[in-house]
Amino acid sequence: MPRNQPTARQRRLGAELRKMREAAGVTARRAAELIGTNPIQMSQVEAGKAGISEARLRHMASQYACFDTALIDALVAMATERGKGWWEEYRGVLAHGALDLAELEHHATYMRTLQASYVPGLLQTEGYIRALMAYTIPPLPPEHLDALVSFRVRRQRVLSQDATVVFSAMIHESVLRTRVADRKVAREQLAFILEQSEQPNVAIRVIPFDVDGFGGAGDSMLYVGGPVPKLDTAQIDAMHGSVWVDAESGLTRYRALLDKAEGSSLAVEASRDFIHRIAQDT
Repeated sequence: MPRNQPTARQRRLGAELRKMREAAGVTARRAAELIGTNPIQMSQVEAGKAGISEARLRHMASQYACFDTALIDALVAMATERGKGWWEEYRGVLAHGALDLAELEHHATYMRTLQASYVPGLLQTEGYIRALMAYTIPPLPPEHLDALVSFRVRRQRVLSQDATVVFSAMIHESVLRTRVADRKVAREQLAFILEQSEQPNVAIRVIPFDVDGFGGAGDSMLYVGGPVPKLDTAQIDAMHGSVWVDAESGLTRYRALLDKAEGSSLAVEASRDFIHRIAQDT
C-alpha cells in the first residue's frame, strides 16, 4: 500500500536511489525489470511512497554498478529502520515539516548552524519560543502553541542524549541583543546559551557587529551531516516554509558559506566571554 505522506527521510532514500539509477544510465522501466518488479512500484520506491528490502536494494546497487559500500550500507539502514521516533506523537498535531526536522536531527552525525535572525531552535528557552510563536499572524490557538513549545524543547534532547553529535552554532550579535520578549526572557535565554555551551559536544561562536567583511546576514541555515557526505542535508527557513537542499552543488555552496562565516566569528572561549558581557548589559 503506497504511503500517502512519506517523510522527508523516506523521500530522500527514494531520491538517492533515483540518482544512482540515472548515474548508471538505466531507465526506470529497465530498472524494474532488473529487480523483478514493475514500473509503477519502481516509481513509488523512488518517490518514497513504497519501501524496499535490503536484498532488493543491494541487488539494485549491483545492477547500477555502484561500488560505494558506505553509501549503500547507509541507504540500507534507512530502508530497514524499524520503530517510530518520539516525534510521531505529534503527527496530526504539527506540520509534517516540523516532524521531518526532528527526524533529521535525530539521525545527524554532526550539525552546523548559522543564525543571523533568531537563536537556533536547539538553544531556545521556553520563554523565547513562546514569544516567537506569539508573533505569528493569525495568533495560534493555545493548545497548538503549547504543542509547538513542548515539541521544540524536546528536540533539544538530541544534544544531551548523544554527546558524539557535535553541534556548532554561529550566532550574530544582533540575535543576542534582540529582545523577542522582555528583559527577563532575554537574560534567561543568554544564560541558557552559556549553559549549553558547557556541553563537550556544543561549540558556540559569536559574529560581532564590528567584524570586517561579514556579508552573510541573510544566510541563516542548518547543515546536518549524514552517515556519508552524500547524505548531508542543508535546511533553510523561509517565510513560505523550510527549504531542504541535498544536491551536491547546493551542499558544497552551503559548506563554503559556513566556513566563510566561521572565519568572521570569535573563537569559542572568546564567544563565551562576549555573551557574558551582553548578559551583563541586558
